[in-house]
Amino acid sequence: MSTEKTTHFGYTQVPVEEKAERVRTVFESVASNYDIMNDVMSMGVHRLWKRFTINLAAVRRGQKVLDLAGGTGDLAAKFANQVGSEGQVVLADINIAMLGEGRERLLNMGTVVDYCQVNAECLPFVDNTFDLITIAFGLRNVTDKDKALASMHRVLKPGGRLLVLEFSHVTVPPLKSVYDVYSFKLLPFMGKVIAKDEDSYRYLAESIRMHPDQETLKSMMGEAGFERCGYHNLTGGIVALHHGYKL
Repeated sequence: MSTEKTTHFGYTQVPVEEKAERVRTVFESVASNYDIMNDVMSMGVHRLWKRFTINLAAVRRGQKVLDLAGGTGDLAAKFANQVGSEGQVVLADINIAMLGEGRERLLNMGTVVDYCQVNAECLPFVDNTFDLITIAFGLRNVTDKDKALASMHRVLKPGGRLLVLEFSHVTVPPLKSVYDVYSFKLLPFMGKVIAKDEDSYRYLAESIRMHPDQETLKSMMGEAGFERCGYHNLTGGIVALHHGYKL
């Protein structure tokens, strides 16, 4: 009987130590088309989800913000304008290809942030560093989510807040069947046609279904030490924005 620890990579069970490498391969493949595919896949609605996140964050001048799994820098760019020169924004991602895309984009915009390649499970920052941590569409790809949430809690300042924007579980029954067809038929097809990568987008659809539902993630945040946890369902639960404080 095998005692090897496994975890899910989409619907496939893989050895725990292999998942990060498989996720890295996926995002290296999609990095150059990431922004285009986001617009196509969500019909532009991802911009509204991110705007809601930015508004809820209510970042102030002089604050320190960590944008985890920051990808091409949508959130980081907005936060950099809000914190000003007195503050700091760190755009962080485990994937060097995604981080490179974000760095090139923000440099072209003239936006100044710091960049750091990190694993969310073991953040390389001292305790009580950041006023806000955001992670948008990245937590579902983390191998050990409990460990990552605990690491985020550690590096937040007392009074700081975590915002997790992530695909979640549809709460409107008539929408669910339509969303299933879209996810498993249209999404891989669009990946094949636009990004020339059907398999990566099939994984993305599967990873969404394997992600904890709204109440489960809320409980996980509480177990990691966050308080006053809650969430907002967006677009019928296709996406949820979870929030919690370090008190």
